[in-house]
Amino acid sequence: MPAAALTCHPGFRSSAVRSLRARLARGPAGVLAVSFLLGADLERIRIPPRRPPRFRDGLWRHTCFEVFLARPGSRAYREYNLAPSGEWASYAFRKYRSRSRDGAEAPRIRISSSGRTLRLHAQVKARGRLKIGLCAVIEDRSGALSYWALRHPPGKPDFHHRRAFALELA
Repeated sequence: MPAAALTCHPGFRSSAVRSLRARLARGPAGVLAVSFLLGADLERIRIPPRRPPRFRDGLWRHTCFEVFLARPGSRAYREYNLAPSGEWASYAFRKYRSRSRDGAEAPRIRISSSGRTLRLHAQVKARGRLKIGLCAVIEDRSGALSYWALRHPPGKPDFHHRRAFALELA
């Protein structure tokens, strides 16, 4: 799949970010590879230090890339939070913002940066036809947050809204 551009929510702009793009690819054995490419003045972005890979709640409060997966026609979905620290979170939902039991295996995450670019590549388990939302929260050094998605619903930022699930993968 060619790279898709994420757009900034108009109410939460960031002058430090030039662009944010994402790419998806199907791999063997039900693996979905997701890559995010952040073009920014990285010195003005709050990027958490590298840590051992582990589950950590609340990653969406800081710089974090997100993947939402749902089956077409189902109200249930899964959310992955992928931090540049290497930490991650995964949540299952029965319907809009109604959490159910979690149980996804840990994603594999690779992070690299050079100059004015931060790359995060993750692999998650995902089989079958999918509706997908690709999103990000970017925190600048002052603590201000900008919200990025393939598509934003009207009103405040809401990555859980089905309008944000803008891609379909067979």
